[in-house]
Amino acid sequence: MTEQLEEYILKHISPEPPSLKQLNRDTNVYHLYSRMCSGHLQGRILKMLTTMIKPRRILELGTFTGYSALCFAEGMPEGCELHTVEIDDEIEDFTSERFKASDRHDDIHFHIGDALDVISGLEGEFDLVFIDANKRRYTEYYEAVLPRVSHGGYILADNTLWDGKVIDPEAMHEPQTEGVMKFNDIVARDPRVETVIIPLRDGLTIMRKL
Repeated sequence: MTEQLEEYILKHISPEPPSLKQLNRDTNVYHLYSRMCSGHLQGRILKMLTTMIKPRRILELGTFTGYSALCFAEGMPEGCELHTVEIDDEIEDFTSERFKASDRHDDIHFHIGDALDVISGLEGEFDLVFIDANKRRYTEYYEAVLPRVSHGGYILADNTLWDGKVIDPEAMHEPQTEGVMKFNDIVARDPRVETVIIPLRDGLTIMRKL
């Protein structure tokens, strides 16, 4: 993917809503690691997948500034609720304000805390789960959420190609790379799910629970 090709793609997909375009800009101006923001292309894919799946409940692990959560909210059918979890309490005020401005704010439940602790405190099943938190713990998150996913439901996992480090011998022993590789190996041979990796940005894995 070249910058020119990416620019071409962005000109030929549905436009980024103004509120999300502003959020993307604010994220880049006010926050470190702004690359963690999903952005225009991935955001439109998340919104479209949500529209296609028609979930009743969504769980997101790793909120950051709320861009991906707002894309899920944009595609949610009426009556759907989104639970999104972020461990960094310093970002809470920034992200909460963006959620309050959304016309789906009553359906967004923002949790600050460790993802595994929050998951254990939530009841019921989820039809769509998005994993985009600590890469070292991807396998733990997967094992924690899979029993809570409805049959035929979906799990999305971001950054599963990890800048190509998953095939770089010099990077394979980095803790985050090891976490992503372990996760990829486990889900690839797990008979409980059907799995595909899309080489979008940093890699997006889509799993359907059988």
